[in-house]
Amino acid sequence: MLADDNMLMISALQHVAYCPRQFALIHVEQAWEENYFTAHGRVLHERVDEGAPEQRGNVRFERSVSVYSQTLGITGKLDLLEIEGKADKKYFPVEYKRGKPKIEDWDRIQLCAQALCLEEMRGIEITEGAMWYWQERRRERVLIDAPLREATLAAIALARDILASGRTPAPTIEKSLCKACSLVDICVPDTLRKDRSAEYVALMFE
Repeated sequence: MLADDNMLMISALQHVAYCPRQFALIHVEQAWEENYFTAHGRVLHERVDEGAPEQRGNVRFERSVSVYSQTLGITGKLDLLEIEGKADKKYFPVEYKRGKPKIEDWDRIQLCAQALCLEEMRGIEITEGAMWYWQERRRERVLIDAPLREATLAAIALARDILASGRTPAPTIEKSLCKACSLVDICVPDTLRKDRSAEYVALMFE
């Protein structure tokens, strides 16, 4: 899904990092099905976004902060931005998720993209942020380091390639990851894995 002036939504980067096919089904074919996991996540973000800005000591808390990068062509909303200090400010982005910490960078890529936007918008450098997970009620600190930045740029490039092609990739992820996907009934990954028709269709367009 593209915003004005062909800006890519930051939330879409989590989709393409998790599963390129899921990304294409949502953002190319405009398919969407809500399940328990997506509904819970939506309610969580609505609660977070409702909070008003506040000051606690030396730290200001801003919620539902709009961010964008003209250079990267991405835009979105940051759940929480903590700004420490007044003269020499330190910016600390926080993204809320319903599940639990993951080994993979799916969630961290979304956070990193938000940090890249803030860096461009405010002329600053952000070295770390955090993920807050509902299931465990705790934060996971995230280093905005070179490997994560590279993974984020790769996700942006992959998303744009899929959008430009207008094609939906074949299933590539592990079956276990399909169980929590709200699009599993539309995607029918097991059927495509068995009959390999997706590979045949892909070869037709090469």
